[in-house]
This record gives sequence, structure tokens and C-alpha cells, in this order.
Amino acid sequence: MGTRLLATAAAFSLLFTGTAVADDTAVDRRIVQEGLDELAAIGVAQGTQAHVTDGRTRFTARSGTAERNSPRPVPPNGRFRAGSITKSFTSTVVLQLAGEGRLDLDAPVVRYLPGLVDSRITVRHLLQMTGGLFNYTNALSFDPQGFEPIRFRRWQPEELVAIATAEPLDFEPGTKWNYSNTNYVVLGLLIEKITGRPYEKAVAQRVLKPLRLDDTTFPGDDVEIRGPHAHSYGIVNGQPVDTTRWNPSVFWAAGDVITTTRDLNAFYAALLGGRLLEPAQQAELTRTTSVSTDYGLGVFVEKAPCGTTIIGHPGGVPGFATYAYSTPDFQRRVELSISSGVGTGDPTNAYAKLINEIFC
Repeated sequence: MGTRLLATAAAFSLLFTGTAVADDTAVDRRIVQEGLDELAAIGVAQGTQAHVTDGRTRFTARSGTAERNSPRPVPPNGRFRAGSITKSFTSTVVLQLAGEGRLDLDAPVVRYLPGLVDSRITVRHLLQMTGGLFNYTNALSFDPQGFEPIRFRRWQPEELVAIATAEPLDFEPGTKWNYSNTNYVVLGLLIEKITGRPYEKAVAQRVLKPLRLDDTTFPGDDVEIRGPHAHSYGIVNGQPVDTTRWNPSVFWAAGDVITTTRDLNAFYAALLGGRLLEPAQQAELTRTTSVSTDYGLGVFVEKAPCGTTIIGHPGGVPGFATYAYSTPDFQRRVELSISSGVGTGDPTNAYAKLINEIFC
């Protein structure tokens, strides 16, 4: 994730504290539109789109343009790189395999992938980010300037894991929580080992096809976003540069998914609604612990400013930020995509406007 999008995500995460008062009035589309317009106006977003569910009512909103120096609007159901939302897809397949008795969540990972990671790390540790593995993306640069030299490099998953295992564990497995992309790259390798299929095909067979998520792809090392989409931009050598195209193999099972707001809405409705997992694994999905206080097995379980519980995942990769959250009763949901602009404004107020209106 680039420096500016890290700041964007941080501003968003700060919203999940506070003491605002909730009410039961309908979501005001005008206020949602104002929040999106502000993101575009301050330059954080080149283009942005949101899909909002309010009980039985659904609506979409968008702002900005699809490209710099062009009046072409953001496609109403455009594709985008959804980053770490990939983790919810990955965890779904792992939990399905657990439900089928093909793997044990509390077994050491080396039972299935001998010698790959520390023998004390279990499958559950990976899913819940409590294994202590160093986050390999911390060793790479993802701001537009630093990312340029490796932008089109093809990575093998084992290379990414090797970056992490060359470093000592951040902590003893099971004792702390730390967000690490390495966990989900290892889980991608685990899926391949158990299913005997490439990661992308396993997710397509088990999740995409049953839910008919026809606009969602796991691109491997394809640098393109296939289909309508808004472009993203960053500053390289002092000049705006189109950052839309790059090789997503650097994130793989931790963050390479390309999707749409509508497909994300359908996916999380199915996942949180119990249509993809057996009951025992469904209960595991959102269970947090004293160590992982707001992270289950591939989803965050957090509080909106007014105290409303919301479940989902954010995503951030070079040029794109995404947020998909739902209340446990599915009555309020939002899928928000932002393609990065080159402005330097503070997005906190715009995000607060969006989240407070939708969930509070």
C-alpha cells in the first residue's frame, strides 16, 4: 500500500472510535454524495464509487472522473483493485476445507507445508494474524516513486514468504496480534496443497461461480484491469503518473482481487449470511479473542463511532483503497472504492460523513 493510501486508511480506521449517538432514520443519499464529492474535490480520489444498502433499499453513488483531464465519469459498476479484501476470500476457502475435514485449524502449518514456517504456527494463527510472521510488504516500497522499479515484476509466492522468514518472528505465536500479509500468502499455498489446484481456480470454483460473481477475478500476474474502471494516479519524479497497471503477484492471496462494489455486496452478504460455510466454521469466522480483539478469521469485527458493530474488511494497494462493511443484521452495508488522485487533502472529514451517515 502506498504512503498516501496508508494515510487514507489510517484516517478511515480512526473513525471506529468515539461516542456519536445512533438513530434509526434512513440513510440520506445527499450526505453520502457530499462525502464522495469531498474526496474527489480534495484530490484524494480521482474517482470513487459507493454501493449502499439501507434495509430493503439499495443505491449507488459516484464522484470524480475515470481519468485525469477527461470528463468521462466513473463507470457505475467499474472494476477496481480491492487489495486486502482478498483475505476474506482466502479465509472462506480455508474454512470450507476445514468444514470438509481436509485440514485442522489448530494443526501446525508444517503438517501440510513442511519446513515453510516456524513449526509452532498453526493454520488458525495465520487466519487470525497471531502467528508472529514478519510482514514481507514492510520490506518493499509501495509509494509511487519507490514502487516504480518493481511495478511490473512477477513474484512467486515462495519468494514473498522467504522475505518474511528471513526475519525473526515478531512475537511468540499466539501471544500478540500483528497485521501481516505473509499469513495469507502462506494460506494461498496451503489452499493449493490441499486442493491440488491453483489458488485462483480454487477460489473461482468454491466462491465466484456459486455466487455468480462474474465481475470478480484473481488476476495472477496480469497487469491489466479487464473491463470498465477508473484510473489511479501518483507522483513520480514530481509529475503525475498513471499507476493503474502493475503486476499484482506481489500481493497474491493476500491482496490481488479485482472486483466491483456489487460483487462485494453479494459476496459479503453470502459470507456473513452463512451461505458459504458450515455452522461450526461460520461461528469461527467472526470470533475474536483477547489477543485479536477486533479481527476474526479473515474479517474485522469493529465498532462504528456510535457503537454499532460492523463486520468486513478494508483494502489498500498502490492506487486503490476499498472498504466493505456490514452490520451483523445486514440492514446497513457499504462497499466503497477509491482510485487514488494526486491531491494532498485530509480525507478524515469526508470519511466521517460517510460512515456516520451509513452506520450511525
